[in-house]
Amino acid sequence: MTEETDLTTYDYDSEAAPCQKADVKQFASQFLPPLYSLVLIFGLVGNALVVLILIKYKRLRSMTDVYLLNLAISDLLFILSLPFWAYYAAREWDFGNAMCKILTGVYYTGFYSGIFFIILLTLDRYLAIVHAVFAIKARTVTYAILTSVFIWGIAILASLPGLIFYKAQKESSHFTCSPHYPLEQESIWKQFQTLKMNILGLIVPLGIMIFCYAEIIKTLLRCRNEKKHKAVRLIFIIMIVYFIFWAPYNIAVLIHTFQNSFSLNNCESSSQLELAIQVTEAIAMIHCCINPVIYAFAGEKFRKYLSTFFRNHIAIRLYKYCPVFYAETPDRFSSTYTPSTGEQELSVAL
Repeated sequence: MTEETDLTTYDYDSEAAPCQKADVKQFASQFLPPLYSLVLIFGLVGNALVVLILIKYKRLRSMTDVYLLNLAISDLLFILSLPFWAYYAAREWDFGNAMCKILTGVYYTGFYSGIFFIILLTLDRYLAIVHAVFAIKARTVTYAILTSVFIWGIAILASLPGLIFYKAQKESSHFTCSPHYPLEQESIWKQFQTLKMNILGLIVPLGIMIFCYAEIIKTLLRCRNEKKHKAVRLIFIIMIVYFIFWAPYNIAVLIHTFQNSFSLNNCESSSQLELAIQVTEAIAMIHCCINPVIYAFAGEKFRKYLSTFFRNHIAIRLYKYCPVFYAETPDRFSSTYTPSTGEQELSVAL
């Protein structure tokens, strides 16, 4: 689902002959539904665990915790719209005009808010390492909540064109959910939307990340810290992963929108560009599954909390209901179960 292409509409080449793009539609119907399903499963589980651990164990005691929670929520918002787009890619739009607008708004709100909270996390790390003294006053939970509310407002504003211009209607023999800009301003709106996506979704984030992480690396290299090399390596991974997942999609959308400027306005080139957008967008969506690993589970505390959660809530239930899974005796565990209170504790001997 993109603002510039529609998997089920028709395009026209320079001679106004119908460009059916059957190969593009067939690829979308076969490739996108299973991929969206995998992203839904892994992204839902990973981000739900982040939310659970942040609320249950960390209790949102720092600015980083608040931003991580909002990033996970934005990813979940983005992910929850995928089943509808998977169905749409395989068949046609059967959910009506209202759902078309709502889901488009949800999709792009999750898209922009996720990017914005990645920027806030970058700035948070920058303040904590480069301006440690100032960060003591600035990195508070109150400021984190205020900036988070502001970011959600900006993300909703950036998503408004999708909410306004997307609509469901019958085209040819099937229903679509696609953008319908005012005819006399169609080209201007498409170019504006694409430039907005590239500026807010690629250029600004990468610029901020490069500046902040360059300063962070300088600061870490000046400090005598046994873990500095690991921290620098993690920083490079964050930058590279973000660029790898999002840059191809933004570039493909940019070229498709300005294909006349690149002399790519024929049917074959247009079909190839739409295919490239489908593939690169699917790759970009995987990033919301990677976020929990990069921003949360890479931390030692998060791994500790995750281990505690599985011991206390998963392992003991597996042992209680399926003891056959354990080859050893219950003596392997030091556990108590109080039927009167329903409280369970499990300590695994390593």
